[in-house]
Amino acid sequence: MAGETLPGMSQIPKHVSKVAESDRPPIPRLAGERETLVAYLEWHRSTLALKCEGLGQEPMSRRAVPPSTMSLHGLIRHLAGVERWWFRIQFAGEDVPLLHYSDDDPDQDFDHLEGDVGEALALWRSECARSREIAAVPLDTRGTSKVTGEEFTLRWMLLSMITEYARHNGHADLLRESLDGSVGR
Repeated sequence: MAGETLPGMSQIPKHVSKVAESDRPPIPRLAGERETLVAYLEWHRSTLALKCEGLGQEPMSRRAVPPSTMSLHGLIRHLAGVERWWFRIQFAGEDVPLLHYSDDDPDQDFDHLEGDVGEALALWRSECARSREIAAVPLDTRGTSKVTGEEFTLRWMLLSMITEYARHNGHADLLRESLDGSVGR
């Protein structure tokens, strides 16, 4: 099979291959479990950053796909909160406040966009950096759900984070295309 062209492959648009050649970190095809999981998560984090690249405050905060209340600004705020919730609070047991959430106002991440986008991006990057530090333990290391009390492994949490980013990167694709027609980032 190696080196063979599958039927229909010659009809794939040339821009598709350029997506894989972006500035995102490569995902190794022959790697161990930890390297593969971390590479996929980093690829998705980088994809989200690419979706936001070159946009200012107004377009980042625009809810470009009605009736959804999502915006790129809101996604950045949401994922900063998700990083903190899973890595710092649930897995590492750090006593830090939730980001952009309260029981009285659970949708702050998407509803309150008056803050500076640059600050939101910096906070998200900071939370990602802290998550990387926390994840530098064996994959079988356990955390405990603050909601159910159930234990989970770092392996499970990394997979959960990959799916969270994958879903939201799909949203980011639609938002960015609606804003300026950019695709394939």
